[in-house]
Amino acid sequence: MEGTMLWFNTDKRHGFIQTDEGERLRVDQEGVAAGELLEARCRGTRVSFDRAAGQAEEARAVNVAVVPLVAARRARSRRSR
Repeated sequence: MEGTMLWFNTDKRHGFIQTDEGERLRVDQEGVAAGELLEARCRGTRVSFDRAAGQAEEARAVNVAVVPLVAARRARSRRSR
């Protein structure tokens, strides 16, 4: 699944993601994929994740990873050579 980071508090070690379907999921530091780093100023960052539902808890996002930005291709010049 993919979504957008709403916020992440590095001191409290948790935050929230808005899924593309409109659902709001909690993400804990333990749910962030190995090697990924979420910062306090990550609002609007596109992320991929898996949805995990606890028995007595709200649904959470796990395996959270930042979706890499794809650079737009530049147009080729039409100059004659």
